[in-house]
Amino acid sequence: MEKENSGGLQYDLIIIFLLFMTASLTALYNMQEFSAEADNFMIKQLVWYTAGAVFIILIRLLDLNQLYMISFYAYIFGVVVLAFLLVAPESISNEVYGAKSWFALPGMTLQPSEFTKITTIMGMAAAISKHKEKYSNKDFKSDFILLVKLIVIVALPVFLIMLQPDFGTSMVYLVIVGFMILLSGINWKLIFILVTSTALLGAGALALIVKYPDLSEDILHIDPYQINRIETWFEPSGEVDDESYQVEKSFTAVGSGQLFGKGIGKLQVFIPEAQTDFIFSIIAESFGFVGSSLVIFLYFFLIYKLVSIGLKIYGTSVFGAMFCFGYMAMIAVHTFQNIGMTIGIMPITGIPLLLISYGGSSVLATLIGFGIIYRISEEITNSKGYIFNK
Repeated sequence: MEKENSGGLQYDLIIIFLLFMTASLTALYNMQEFSAEADNFMIKQLVWYTAGAVFIILIRLLDLNQLYMISFYAYIFGVVVLAFLLVAPESISNEVYGAKSWFALPGMTLQPSEFTKITTIMGMAAAISKHKEKYSNKDFKSDFILLVKLIVIVALPVFLIMLQPDFGTSMVYLVIVGFMILLSGINWKLIFILVTSTALLGAGALALIVKYPDLSEDILHIDPYQINRIETWFEPSGEVDDESYQVEKSFTAVGSGQLFGKGIGKLQVFIPEAQTDFIFSIIAESFGFVGSSLVIFLYFFLIYKLVSIGLKIYGTSVFGAMFCFGYMAMIAVHTFQNIGMTIGIMPITGIPLLLISYGGSSVLATLIGFGIIYRISEEITNSKGYIFNK
């Protein structure tokens, strides 16, 4: 009897999906008192979650091999869209906050760099899988070839995103490729050389920004507001200016939540645009340390599931495993960076808290990736059923 295309329902992933949706909608509902009546972020977020659920259902129609086969084309499509964004007319792509990062479509805006995170992870996962098939007996030379492949794959979207410019999103891509290089089995000597070189370049860039901000603007091609954010992070002035206002308000909101928070409809601290970058501050003020800890635990549980699924599928699909690890890296860096900047241990970068922050592009792209994870999990269920039915 032929195996069915889909396994049974993946209840753990469905529960994770519902918990994140509940956390997001609750936080957005609670901050609605600070928003204009027309900006009903909770309803809009529900629409994006619904659209994401539809994509998850559609992705289930593809098996893992088909996802592997289309990965290269998805990656190329993502790069082409990023390139088109830079030359697109202002009627469909205008600058917002000094960056040309969005397509302005009727009734919505879409940020391509959020979607190309997923297509780039797919491209790198496929490259690692194909490389391991070709070089079954790996050596230093083959590992070097794989390292170059991964760097080239991530360099194209990062270069285009830096031209927008969007420094924060570019850093997310670099962290993702770093995780995938570490987990791809490349020789540790190559990894050591790469990590050392990257650390030296990063330290040099930070030193240049802090000591010679005007010079760094020309050399690194970053905007003055980005330099100010880094300077504020390193040397807080103690004064509330345009760059530190949100952070100061975030501190107040997080601290005022205390142990159990103020509850629904009792927010007192106004944070501009809190529905996107500072949604965790809303959660902390509303539900205190306990509620914040539950949200952080939810992210840890998701990361645990991603690692678990990746390890289980590795023996039958390197592509599936590497996608899980890349997606895990994306979730982890967004979570650490976003929560870190709300409590002052990381600089402000404009990176959303995935699956909770408001934003159509962020939610939809993340759920498309989640749909691939769901399909990979179904493949594991299928393989177990296949074994028991023999």
